[in-house]
Amino acid sequence: MLKDAQGLEVTTDAKETIAAINRFIEQALSYGKDAEAVIFQGIAADPTCALIHAYAAAHYLSQENAVACFQATPHLQAAQQHLPKVTKRERLYIQAIAAWATGAIDRAIALHEALAQEFPRDLISIQQGQYHYFYLGDKERLLKIAQKVLKANRENHYVYGMVAFGLEQCHRLMEAETMARMATTMNRHDPWAHHAIAHVMETQGRVDEGIAWMESHADTWEFCNSMLYTHNWWHMGLYYLEQGDEEKVLRLYDTHVWGRAQKTSPKDQVGAIALLLRLELHEVDVGERWQELSAYLFPRLHEHALPFQDLHYVYALAKAERTEWLTQMQFSMLRHAASVNPYLNQNWTLVAIPAAIGMIAHAKGDWSTAIAELKPVLPLLHKIGGSHAQRVLFEQVYRDALLRSEKQSRVYCTIA
Repeated sequence: MLKDAQGLEVTTDAKETIAAINRFIEQALSYGKDAEAVIFQGIAADPTCALIHAYAAAHYLSQENAVACFQATPHLQAAQQHLPKVTKRERLYIQAIAAWATGAIDRAIALHEALAQEFPRDLISIQQGQYHYFYLGDKERLLKIAQKVLKANRENHYVYGMVAFGLEQCHRLMEAETMARMATTMNRHDPWAHHAIAHVMETQGRVDEGIAWMESHADTWEFCNSMLYTHNWWHMGLYYLEQGDEEKVLRLYDTHVWGRAQKTSPKDQVGAIALLLRLELHEVDVGERWQELSAYLFPRLHEHALPFQDLHYVYALAKAERTEWLTQMQFSMLRHAASVNPYLNQNWTLVAIPAAIGMIAHAKGDWSTAIAELKPVLPLLHKIGGSHAQRVLFEQVYRDALLRSEKQSRVYCTIA
């Protein structure tokens, strides 16, 4: 039995597998683009190592698409096959990933919390705990799970970035910026810390500072996976929208957001959809971009990995006038909402379904339906995840529908 770079025991005697696990941990915490490659190097060195199979399963599950979930299954099975011989930490982690795979998010969270309590150096587990809290809209526990392990990881800049993002989501902006700056002082190549400060400065309206901050670190994002690369540039786009430079935002969309996206990635698709929608709310003609992007959405129709993402997909399908796909997705969402466990059911039934109807109505120019469906769910949207910066889009859509409805009413009154 050997130890990884976190000082935690791993059930393997293969030094090559430990080296691969260490590289995977670094890749995962830095949102690097080589995580998958290093996993397979470790599996090749020791196919019986349960933990690295669990890491592979978690990596695929985080892709949030049906193909990746299918890819995760054999790795999860391999990890579970070796459960009797592994350490307590490895067993808890494997069980957490197994719970995630079956949609038992409450069970997964409980296991990640247990790991944080007993094995605070297990930062991959902490990262995944934060991931689940983020998509449940539980910002307080997203912060607390990272704060819980800070004392045991004072030398690790990634933990400071995790805490910083939690603080920002809890509106503790000054503390968040302090923590994120500490992270980047320790290591300039910490894209999640850059991201936390982007949120802080945007919330505070420090647009010029935000652009300067992000542009001064953008060279380091070349090492990121497409999700965080495109997302950090997406934040840059929000700054330029605030400045009123819509042409610059359109160029960023074409070069650094959709232009550099992994076109089949749900997270990349959502970011691109959100930026196109914001551009249209600023009355920018986006040309054929809705049609181009929506061509990649057919695999999303029946996945329903996250309700937050589905709200973006249905909007894009409506804007691109892909009527048949949109109808399929709406019915599929209803079936999915009826099938999920009670822990998730209310988020789908009471929030996601009416919000989807409202988003589709806005895309089709049906302002009254958009207003009627979106108004009641706006206070509840945090329950389906996303950051403040992402969720404000739905409020902007609602306000746009209000303005357009009022304008329409004035025109009718004038004609009458």
